[in-house]
Amino acid sequence: MAQGNHATPGALVRGVLAALTFVFAATPALAQKQYGPGASDTEIKIGTTTPYSGPASAYSAGAVSATAYFAMINDQGGVNGRKINFISLDDAYSPPKTVEQIRRLIESDEVLFLVNPVGTATNMAVVKYINQQKVPHLFVGSGATVFNDPAHYPWTMSWTPHYASEGEIYAKYILSVKPDAKIAILSQNDDLGRDYLLGFKRGLGDKASTMIVSSQTYNTSDPTVDSQVVSLKSSGADVFFIVTVPKFSAQAIRKAYDIDWHPQEFVVSIGSSIAGAIRPAGFEAAKGIISAAYQKDPADPQWKDDPAMQAWNVWMDKYNPRVDKSDYYAPYGYNIGFAVVQILKQCGDDLTRENIMKQASHLDMELPLLLPGIRLRTSPTDLRPIKQMRLVRFDGQRYVLFSDVLASE
Repeated sequence: MAQGNHATPGALVRGVLAALTFVFAATPALAQKQYGPGASDTEIKIGTTTPYSGPASAYSAGAVSATAYFAMINDQGGVNGRKINFISLDDAYSPPKTVEQIRRLIESDEVLFLVNPVGTATNMAVVKYINQQKVPHLFVGSGATVFNDPAHYPWTMSWTPHYASEGEIYAKYILSVKPDAKIAILSQNDDLGRDYLLGFKRGLGDKASTMIVSSQTYNTSDPTVDSQVVSLKSSGADVFFIVTVPKFSAQAIRKAYDIDWHPQEFVVSIGSSIAGAIRPAGFEAAKGIISAAYQKDPADPQWKDDPAMQAWNVWMDKYNPRVDKSDYYAPYGYNIGFAVVQILKQCGDDLTRENIMKQASHLDMELPLLLPGIRLRTSPTDLRPIKQMRLVRFDGQRYVLFSDVLASE
């Protein structure tokens, strides 16, 4: 009987190892790909909550615009060959509903990360849970200081410039042009309103107690703020600081005009949208209002030859016709979409939650529709992407820039 060749055990092991080495050497991409929940060779699943209904539904234009941006990216082949699946759920600006929807996104839909969920009280209701789950909670649609607290919430970062910083910018401007102003304030009765007032009073310093002559609050469930505005007028104030979401900005501006009260009005950036606040109030009623901006205004003719704005207009016509071009949240959603895609590009094939957060906490980039001189910058110890703004004045048709880049720490 013929004898076959019998390899020794050692030779067999060496042969298997050599074969394995060849396999891994031939497919380096397979060895390098790392995926968290919601990521695969073909898809990246991300989620958000926004008020498609309820008192702050004007904000939903941001999510509609971000959805449209991702649709354009998907038509171009996605990011590194992967399509973005953006799941956007209505929470009606109601914290209990936000809790329910965020749990669904994380536990049922298994998104890789969350991007730009809208609202201060709504995000406050879920920030601890999201951080316990170690899910990136990026570009939160709130400027509350609590969303820049890497020591306690290392997975959370804001988008909107901090309300306290913006409040301080208005206060310093008032001191410079009208140091004897008598100021009346209407503010939202929650962390949003309190943060703005904190910065505003900090900016006025020891003059706050004498300059602020009257202060009123409202709840988002209130039908109108008419009675508050009438009360504020009776204080004799010549400056009116309006710390409101768009629906109530429109009411406050209109009521002041209707009762023949014409103080210098300041409206916080989150309540200053032409489509959401100014047009409903009436352009004549809103003339002269001062606000702050960090992104280009599509209605401003100075940007008509700007290549980024021209590209935005083409995109709006094709992908986002549902949203009015004068809506503040159309360029807002576009900028957020751009930033998210940039983070995903930087992640390459390492689409883990840890790497998403690593890239998001080391940003340094320009966005197409931010004002010149303003850029996204983050670090692990300061997760605020946007720290600068410029003052704008409504001239009866559009907002006109009138200050340099201003910052507050």
